[in-house]
Amino acid sequence: MKARPLGLASIAGAMILAGGADAQPMPDPPMLMGTRLDIVAEGAVARPPDVATISAGVVTEAPTAGEALRQNAGRMATTIAALKRAGIADRDVQTSSISLNAQYRYMDGKPPILTGYQASNQVSIRFRDIKRAGAILDTLVAEGANQLNGPSFSLDQPEAALDEARADAIKTARARAELYAKAAGLRVKRIISISEAQDYSPPARPMMMAMAPAKERADTSIEAGEQRLAVNVSVSFELE
Repeated sequence: MKARPLGLASIAGAMILAGGADAQPMPDPPMLMGTRLDIVAEGAVARPPDVATISAGVVTEAPTAGEALRQNAGRMATTIAALKRAGIADRDVQTSSISLNAQYRYMDGKPPILTGYQASNQVSIRFRDIKRAGAILDTLVAEGANQLNGPSFSLDQPEAALDEARADAIKTARARAELYAKAAGLRVKRIISISEAQDYSPPARPMMMAMAPAKERADTSIEAGEQRLAVNVSVSFELE
């Protein structure tokens, strides 16, 4: 007796039955029986920063491109060496940009005249001893850096502070929901959903650009203040 070939419908049905034992159906979300209330709340904490970042650069000009780059490399090497002597680790110094641009003099009705070349080398410097920020800026200028930008301040490991802000945001959302529910003659039954939007906002930083070489050592004062970390949450409640 010959076996009869299975049709496509029979094959599909067999596959569904075979996989049914392992399949895990997604549970349906509980139905909303009461009133839905959506709350947006913020939790924030303030911490003293423990990391400072500054951008330092050396800009040189010379009649030829090669000379501009040579002078620039020499002055940057001196600057980097000074940073190492000040205790800045290799991993905390990173080149951010190098550029070389031709310089022209423009006169009305005449073609531009090449006057030389400008070379620039910028590094980003991170250090963890905030109190030394001013002294390091002074060292950079004394050793040849003529462009500075910063410092900016941050937390090296902000997660613990952010978790505190998250807990504060949920507490605020819950209190606000209780207020609305009481005003409406209802009560808070449960939380339906929670979503987060992080807002990590460093304060405005002082800007110092195109500084001339210092003839005398300065005494720059840097105040780090506090770092504000905030978390915004959207929480949906069911009221009854």
